[in-house]
This record gives sequence, C-alpha cells and structure tokens, in this order.
Amino acid sequence: MSDSKIIHLLSNPRNISTALMYSFAQRSDTGVTDEPFYAYYLNLVPVLHPGREEVLASQPHTLPEIFDAIRTEAATHPVVFLKNMAHHLIQMDWDFMLPFSNILFIRDPKQIIASFSKVLEKPTMSDIGLEQQSRLFHFLNERLGHPPLVLEAGELLKNPEKILSDLCAALEIPFEKNMLRWDAGGRKEDGVWAKYWYKNVHASTGFGQPPSGEIVLSEHGAELYEAALPHYQFLFDYALKA
Repeated sequence: MSDSKIIHLLSNPRNISTALMYSFAQRSDTGVTDEPFYAYYLNLVPVLHPGREEVLASQPHTLPEIFDAIRTEAATHPVVFLKNMAHHLIQMDWDFMLPFSNILFIRDPKQIIASFSKVLEKPTMSDIGLEQQSRLFHFLNERLGHPPLVLEAGELLKNPEKILSDLCAALEIPFEKNMLRWDAGGRKEDGVWAKYWYKNVHASTGFGQPPSGEIVLSEHGAELYEAALPHYQFLFDYALKA
C-alpha cells in the first residue's frame, strides 16, 4: 500500500486499544488512525451502537475509500498506527493486511464482557471479537508462514515499558520513552464515537494499573465467557509477557 510501515492493531472492543493508540501518537515518526472500518461495519450490521448515525455520517463506507484514506495517511508519516476492531473486518478479502505489521490485541474476556455490558446489555461473541481474532491469527499464520504478534492488555499494564520495548523491537522500530505518557483529554484523531466510549482514556495520562477486584457476570455474560475463554487461552500462549 505504501513504503511506510503500517502497524495494524486488531483489538477487542472494551480493551485499552485507545490508550495504545495515544501511546503510539506520542512517537516522533508516527501518525495514528482511529477505527477506519467502523462505519463500514455499521453499514453492514444492524447493531444499535451509541452514536450509530453519527459514525455512519463521519466515515466512508466502502473499502476503496477507506484504503485511499490509509494511503493518504501513509504518505505523510514513516509509521502509521491503525487502530482497528477485529470484529469490524467482515465481508472482505483479508489479503490487504498481509504487507502490514499486524498485532492481535487481546484482553481477558471476563473483563471485556463486564465492560461491554455497561453499554450493550447482552453482547454477543461477534461483539467481543475473540473468535474473530482466532480466525485472523490462523489466517495470518497460514498466509505469512509465522504467527502474528499478540499483545495482551493485562501483561501490558503489568510493565508498560518492557512490553512496549519488546513490541517495538518486534516491529523493528525504536522504542521511544515518551510512549509511556500523554496529556489528558481527547485527540484530534479520535472518532466521533469518543464521547460514548473514551471517558476513561481521556482522564488518563498513561497506562494505569491492572484492574483488581472480583467480576460477577450475568447468566448471559457467564455463558459468553465460557464460549470465549478457549479463544483467549489459545491466543494468550503467543502473547508478549511482562
């Protein structure tokens, strides 16, 4: 797509992917793009996300337009960080990501489901993205001949400097210490959906502590957790460790 290095984050929702995007935005060489396939996804799937009509009005819906926007970003930065949700990448040929530096960003499904349930009452397996991340892992492993990078939120929060250093080494870019801190508040790159989803990251100035305390799920949430757990455990084995 370009001579720039395109770092392609394939995250769950209700992860700390926005914090990671803010982290990469502190780099001297990197431009960031927030969920370029969100409107594309909403145009295909009748889910009632907060701000749905605003999102649809704010972004292109077709793949050629989205790829043109990514090329434009890549033309102005040596490194581009695309923050994507794995579950947005539907009804498309995944070959476009083969030249990218792909990272599967996972989180304990119990934490995802508990967080998501505050916004959507009964999230589904499609909503939380772990099954789709497993499919993406196998696709990339088969097509590239090696497993993609896997990052896990809890491991990142245990030791941000080590994990980010290891991640940058794997991406073949220099680690920059300013990736560990950012100013509170939003960024110009935030999608229009930020007011619904980004309250915590806007209040932050860096990576926080791993969450603590017991999580109690509803019956629906517990069933979803049991179905998602094998996907998480499989991917966790490949994750960078603190």
